[in-house]
Amino acid sequence: MAPDVFAPATLGPARLRNRIVKAATFEGRTPHGQVTDELVAHHLAVAEGGVGLTTVAYLAVAPEGRTHHEQVVVGEDTLAGLARLAEAVHGAGAAIAGQVGHAGPVANGRSNGVHALAPSRMPSPLSMQLVRSATEQDLSRITAAYVATARTLVRAGFDVLELHMAHSYLLSSFLAPGLNRRKDRWGGPLENRARLARQVARAVRDEVGGEVAVTAKVSLADGFRGGVTTEEGLEVARLLEADGTLDALQLSGGSSLMNPMYLFRGGAPVKEFAAAMPLPVRWGMRVGGGRFLREYPFEEAYFLDKALRFREALSMPLMLLGGINRRDTMEQAMAHGFEFVAMGRALLREPDLVRTLEEERRAEGLCIHCNRCMPTIYSGTRCPVVEEAPFPPT
Repeated sequence: MAPDVFAPATLGPARLRNRIVKAATFEGRTPHGQVTDELVAHHLAVAEGGVGLTTVAYLAVAPEGRTHHEQVVVGEDTLAGLARLAEAVHGAGAAIAGQVGHAGPVANGRSNGVHALAPSRMPSPLSMQLVRSATEQDLSRITAAYVATARTLVRAGFDVLELHMAHSYLLSSFLAPGLNRRKDRWGGPLENRARLARQVARAVRDEVGGEVAVTAKVSLADGFRGGVTTEEGLEVARLLEADGTLDALQLSGGSSLMNPMYLFRGGAPVKEFAAAMPLPVRWGMRVGGGRFLREYPFEEAYFLDKALRFREALSMPLMLLGGINRRDTMEQAMAHGFEFVAMGRALLREPDLVRTLEEERRAEGLCIHCNRCMPTIYSGTRCPVVEEAPFPPT
């Protein structure tokens, strides 16, 4: 019998009041790299709205690992704010996860004031700089930074650590043969390309033991030539499962560097993104944004077919992500054997959607998948449709 998506569940050592996760979506509420009242309010809204677990994004392990300078680097100077955030979420009855990562080639080196890192040297369309190839010393330092970040988040009271292994961020970029052209032990065969992700997961698990849950966001497919394919993504997942370092995998897709709309199906907000970008990126977006922001039609649970291949091959807990807006979709996910469902844009439109669905006041959310929320990450992530509505949604 399929579990009730609204009933309590466990994720590793963490106890959740239901099986619904707010997926990590950068909130745009840390202008000075510190937790703000606005960030607390953002997560408090979805916690009060009924989610079992809300995920803070994006928590960088190192300064060059930020996508841009307005992000939290986890450390002693951000510990107090993170603890305040965790306490607020717990007070509303939800658990809290931190998405832990290093942006790698997705980082804007010009914004951060330090060159970005990648498996191999490459030009950056974000900073108009060259991204340098990570050295052995860099990889040792970054692995240690993941460990230190994990310990700090445990001290701050977080329940779950989500390791970012997707979207062409550093760990994911090592997996992609088109981005990883190395000839050393970090490149070539998939087992070598997966070495860094597995090393980080092992180091974090060794540090935190069973104090908190450790999960990873992984790719069902990157959606670009030279990216991680579904077959390779599945093999990486098998390796991670065999290592025994993770409590669950969240199944995602796309590349923030090469093909972001593969994850965000629906409208492609080229005009809105161009308006939000600094010069000269704005000009480039206006001219070539339609090629970068490819439009994919939206359909409910659009990753389900690929995710079912992972479900059939793996025994570990899995979180289904991608276009989940309806109660019946959540129930079908449970029937298919997924242990959790993750929601992003639907909760941005309606922070109280989980409560609404649980109480059967409505069967589906109001999000129209226009994706005009995406460019608002630079000014406080929000739903423009709600701002424009003459009356509150009912």
